[in-house]
Amino acid sequence: MPDSGKMLQVAGLHAWYGESHILHGVEFTINRGEVVTLLGRNGVGKTTTLKSIMGMVVRRKGSIVYEGTETIGLPSNRIARLGIAFCPEERGIFASLDVLENLMLPPKVRDGGFSVQQVYEIFPNLKERLASQGTKLSGGEQQMLAIGRILRTGARLLLLDEPTEGLAPVIVEQIGRTIAQLKQNGFTILLVEQNFRFAQGVADRHYVMENGRVVDMIPNAELESRMDKLHEYLGV
Repeated sequence: MPDSGKMLQVAGLHAWYGESHILHGVEFTINRGEVVTLLGRNGVGKTTTLKSIMGMVVRRKGSIVYEGTETIGLPSNRIARLGIAFCPEERGIFASLDVLENLMLPPKVRDGGFSVQQVYEIFPNLKERLASQGTKLSGGEQQMLAIGRILRTGARLLLLDEPTEGLAPVIVEQIGRTIAQLKQNGFTILLVEQNFRFAQGVADRHYVMENGRVVDMIPNAELESRMDKLHEYLGV
């Protein structure tokens, strides 16, 4: 029987891109309602981990159990319908579509998703830019749109890849407030983030990756006292 407190359990996860072996037995768990980060240097496998959970990596093996269902053999469309959504680093905003069209593009996969009005309440900037084409938005507005789009689907586990990358500090603060609000609304979030100071402000726990493996888990309350070790992991 699955652990009733665990939303996601990853064990012995290996993944390849062609002949390149990227993940080497990744293991971690996420409890319902948590915000958890994957920290580590560039190229250690953080994004590949998210894509493997989402079924976007063709060659993978191991175990990924979501809400008691083994997903390692499922295609990404089936995984999405279980309640997992992925927001990529590049955001995937369609230039030829306006804000509302981009927002409405993903299908609703489960009940309980946000209405368009609820998305506007979290991101009022988007309501003001409804008729703007996707590429006319600022980087921060594109990130808001990318997150708002997956909230409509009904997913309960959100995989966010570098949501603050390249954004102005004031927008980073807004994204942080949004993540806190989503947690209050019952969402579970797995976050890949280079900015560990941002991660410290939003997360419950941090998994550190090196060379395609999880090598440490740091509760957020211990992050400050273990900062020297974290700097060593991150090479800063």
